[in-house]
Amino acid sequence: MTTPAPLAKVLLFVHSSPLTVNQQNKDPKLDHFFSPKSIAVIGASTKAGKVGHSIVRNILEYDYPGRVYPVNPTADMILGQKAFPDLLSVPDPIDLAIVAVPPEKVLGAIGQCGKKGIDSVIVITSGFKETGGDGSRLEKELAAEIKNAGIRLVGPNCLGVIDTASCLNASFAAGMPFAGHIGFFSQSGALCVAILDWALGENIGFSKFVSIGNKTDVTEIDLMKAMAADENTRVILGYIEGIEDGRTFMNVARSVSKKKPVILIKSGTTKAGAKAASSHTGALAGSNTAYNAAFKQCGIIHASSVHELFTYATAFASQPLPKGPNVAIITNSGGPGIIAADACDRSDLQLPSVPRDTVEQLRSFLPKTASFYNPIDIIGDAGAERYEKTLKTIIADHLFHSVLILLTPTASVDIEETAKAIVSIAKTTDKPIMTSFMGEKRVRPGRRIFQENGIPSFGYPEDAVAALNAMFGRRHWLDQPEKRYERIDVATSKVRRIFASVTRQRRADLIEIEAREILDAYGFELPRTILANTTKEAVKAASEIGYPVVMKIASPDVLHKSDLGGTRVGLGNERMVEDAFFDITSNVRQRLPNARILGIVVQEMIQGGKEVILGITNDIQFGPMIMFGLGGIYVEVLKDVSFRIVPVSVEEADAMIREIRSFPLLRGVRGESPADLIAIRKSILLLSQMALDFPEIIEADINPLLIRPQGKGAIAVDARFTIQE
Repeated sequence: MTTPAPLAKVLLFVHSSPLTVNQQNKDPKLDHFFSPKSIAVIGASTKAGKVGHSIVRNILEYDYPGRVYPVNPTADMILGQKAFPDLLSVPDPIDLAIVAVPPEKVLGAIGQCGKKGIDSVIVITSGFKETGGDGSRLEKELAAEIKNAGIRLVGPNCLGVIDTASCLNASFAAGMPFAGHIGFFSQSGALCVAILDWALGENIGFSKFVSIGNKTDVTEIDLMKAMAADENTRVILGYIEGIEDGRTFMNVARSVSKKKPVILIKSGTTKAGAKAASSHTGALAGSNTAYNAAFKQCGIIHASSVHELFTYATAFASQPLPKGPNVAIITNSGGPGIIAADACDRSDLQLPSVPRDTVEQLRSFLPKTASFYNPIDIIGDAGAERYEKTLKTIIADHLFHSVLILLTPTASVDIEETAKAIVSIAKTTDKPIMTSFMGEKRVRPGRRIFQENGIPSFGYPEDAVAALNAMFGRRHWLDQPEKRYERIDVATSKVRRIFASVTRQRRADLIEIEAREILDAYGFELPRTILANTTKEAVKAASEIGYPVVMKIASPDVLHKSDLGGTRVGLGNERMVEDAFFDITSNVRQRLPNARILGIVVQEMIQGGKEVILGITNDIQFGPMIMFGLGGIYVEVLKDVSFRIVPVSVEEADAMIREIRSFPLLRGVRGESPADLIAIRKSILLLSQMALDFPEIIEADINPLLIRPQGKGAIAVDARFTIQE
């Protein structure tokens, strides 16, 4: 049986700095998973319905051209193939072994693979770390066994591997996908089964289809490399539940995404990681935040649902990327046009007005009641000819980078003829064309024509706009210049001494004076500050600094000073300073009797400027992250912040600033002077460098960092650090 003809094609992945896909050494063992010349099925069965039977049947049914060796100790023949009692009885060399035996027999099978010289193995069997306890211990033994034998392994607890170019179905899935250009991998075998069945129903084609299961050996990183090097794969799609080596993942992903689009869906995006956090930064950084930041920095397109995953894949598989953000919408109905326009307004796409010359051309054949703006409404009685002429005219206008064609099935329109006209014009342009023929029964023939000719057709305008927006985002990613990473000269030795001193005292939290010294070592501008141990010292300090002043408790046991009455601001004379000293110490002793009080900080009161917050937090997968946002209510209530994994480039620091919803307040509104954005960028880069230099920093906040008007710099008013004890 020959695999069906290709109908759709897709692929997905990420990028890394000095590394490029062509420089990566191709692993020949991975090739054996996709194009083996011979396969042994250990645990092959004579009984229909058994996994070992389904695997052999799938290999044979779809015209796999290589040799197949069923291994079963009691059978002579399985599905017309000679069976062997054990692997070592097979007289010929074997490229790929598929193991489908009970978990307690898997290690023995792997041992035979090693003796036979097989370097690639798929373990279908479940009952490993996903079951906990004994299963986890067994999987550790499996990992050690394959490492000693030099074997690459997919699984365990997986569905198997499919490669349509090789006519290989080394899985127990029900069916074989059409040949196409989408590479897909998934940690969930059940999701693989559902997606495969859906793809067969929708005629979506795949190049590679891989269930990676528990990822004992082969991971999403290996598959990204393999699919990036695969000429049959145009788009890489993946479902992941977790990443063990975040740094390597980001490096490989950056490189791959520069070559092919990578589209991932991530499950399990909870805020569990933030529960124990004590800083603002840590409390706002759940696992989903880290993945969002990592994907953004690697050029990965992040799908929020399986539906979105394949919405994007369909577009990327068949259409060129837009050269810019300008979209023209052609519709035969006002309502869908407005829906599409609203969706564009929520995206990075733009809907420019139709130029006057083009409007005049449209007037020559459209009814007077048509709308010549954008969306272009060609009225409900539009037929195929009106769609064709309008599309030709818009395609010829250089202002527009892409076109979205909407159709509702009125009595006047011939669905199939309209679809054929659109296909004909689409073949003459390098601009992406998306369609949304809304409805179901009547528009089905038109959608089929689009599908057969590689034009994405969606049931709803919002999906088409989302796909176009993702494609424009990829164009922006590919057009980005090489990232610049700055190294600023700082006093790291001073910081090292402070951290060593804190560690010797068996503390994790730095007091304010120590935090100030850290910031000073990294070149942050700071308000004048003096530590006072008595009322008299506090009055003297205030006099030296100059009124008004701020006073704060200095204690490693008080993290959020204002919550305990540990701060006073706007102190304008000696009496106020004396009262504040007494009030602060009394409040803290009353509420935290065992707190270590090291004194009272008297600080210059900085007035004017805008408050922002910067922070460091550590993610378990990706390491240190930097946070930026406006201070006060914007971080406390609105959580209007942005994150990036370190190191943060100059370009990424600028993007962080512009990414927050309240950025217009920094840019200046209603006559206000713009804030010093260069100073914010420098502060982000300094903090990124600090996080790299000192991985022992668990959490840190600079809150507030007071940003002066443009060209006047920034002052770090307050800060806190928590390091590893």
